[in-house]
Amino acid sequence: MTEPLVKVRGLKIGATVYPPGEKPHDIEIVHGVDFDLQPGKVLGLIGESGAGKSTIGLAAMAYGRGGVKITGGEVWVNGRDILQAGVGDVRKLRGGEVTYVSQSAAASFNPAKQIMEQVIEAAVFQGKFSKKEAEERGVELFRKLGLPDPENIGKRYPHQVSGGQLQRCMTALALCPEPDLVVFDEPTTALDVTTQIDVLAAIKEAIRDTGVAALYITHDLAVVAQVSDDIMVLRMGNTVEYGSVDQIINNPQEEYTQALVSVRTIDHPEKKPTGDPVLQCEHITARYKGTNFDVLHDVNVELYPGQTLAVVGESGSGKSTLARVITGLLPPREGKILFDGRELTPDQPSRPVEDLRELQMIYQMADVAMNPRQTVGTIIGRPLEFYFGLKGAEKQRRIQELLDEIELGSGFQDRYPAELSGGQKQRVCIARALAAKPKLIICDEVTSALDPLVADGILKLLLDLQAREGVAYLFITHDLATVKAISDSIAVMYQGRVQRYGTKTEVLSPPFDDYTDLLLSSVPEMKLGWLEEVIATRKMESAGN
Repeated sequence: MTEPLVKVRGLKIGATVYPPGEKPHDIEIVHGVDFDLQPGKVLGLIGESGAGKSTIGLAAMAYGRGGVKITGGEVWVNGRDILQAGVGDVRKLRGGEVTYVSQSAAASFNPAKQIMEQVIEAAVFQGKFSKKEAEERGVELFRKLGLPDPENIGKRYPHQVSGGQLQRCMTALALCPEPDLVVFDEPTTALDVTTQIDVLAAIKEAIRDTGVAALYITHDLAVVAQVSDDIMVLRMGNTVEYGSVDQIINNPQEEYTQALVSVRTIDHPEKKPTGDPVLQCEHITARYKGTNFDVLHDVNVELYPGQTLAVVGESGSGKSTLARVITGLLPPREGKILFDGRELTPDQPSRPVEDLRELQMIYQMADVAMNPRQTVGTIIGRPLEFYFGLKGAEKQRRIQELLDEIELGSGFQDRYPAELSGGQKQRVCIARALAAKPKLIICDEVTSALDPLVADGILKLLLDLQAREGVAYLFITHDLATVKAISDSIAVMYQGRVQRYGTKTEVLSPPFDDYTDLLLSSVPEMKLGWLEEVIATRKMESAGN
């Protein structure tokens, strides 16, 4: 056994919190974590939001973000404790020996600079390569990562490539300086399943070919099982379980790990439609203002009371654009929307208040969907006052009823969004939508930013509310596991068109069209070697064609 590239012992990390009305005080968020990472190996760090995964990953670069402080322990990289290193040594470490791939490449790249200029920056700054040599290495990495036109894609700006391509460009940026360690922080979480497969395969191949070691941070156990050698399960800053991928996936010892492995246990029976449709989209064609091409083409779907229609497809397929048309934010060029039997006015400002009340929306990012300066009570109380004129004790009683309904209970009315977890924030957004007593709620990727256990709780809550309230859901997602769990009918969209449409049983039963088959085969499975099997199958199919 060679000496570990990374050796972490007793790592403790803290932060200062500033509770409203109280004195600031220090808390510990990582409690004495230990692990080793050998050269050329991948360690997966997995756990729910707030488990300490990213905080530990950044500690491997001697970095504590946002007021976070490394308060104890040792982090050894290449035989030296980097927590004791001087400023100059740390500067050489970051971007040289250790590099980082963030979750959101779009937020990490400078929009004013060409991609290649940013990919080679660290390699040139660290003196690893000349500019010309770094550019040649960049092109080589673009080719290795499966990017189109590798000789010229670096001349584009970040907004001129897709999300999946930009994520691969960021991987090239991290590999360009020939580091010993790369920290991958949720690099595929925001991607649709087909793009995720391509990026995962590219990352795994690049790790194998370059011999770099990696920390792979994610909350998706099925994903981390495809790229890691070992897995460390974290919860609330503590190590829950640590072992090989095979042991963690096939023989988990701890109750929390077992819950992660068995997540998504929802078995929602498909309901038959009753009565008249609550929503009918008839021949919807739409384009964005200032453009001369359509982004939706002759879309026809319908949704019945108390049912869930899942609209699924990769990024850019038109899912959220359809939601914009239904809500009146994007008037259609052709076609009409019927809601509860009446035609909706195309533009939202012209719609009567009753139409606005009965059609609500829950957004993907609960963080930015609530005013951070308003309490939970104010946020939920706003629609009660606006639509029903409730005030005083009656409004407070109804707010508490809604909080009970979303299983938050008492004590939350006076909290601010910053004092809530990701799952609690999304529950508040659900309560705000329910406050209007809607007939239809559009759920736009409401669980994609949540870890599996929290997401599972949100889905069960939505189904319970649907059973009690009879509300219909238009559920926009790229997560096929979610679709299988909660839908009654499914519309598969591709390039602005409905590719496949029907009941859940019809859409998920063969024979499949090529695109639906691709989507279904791209959902990560919790088994060893799944990624290699998928890649091998696709290579054989491609060779056959």
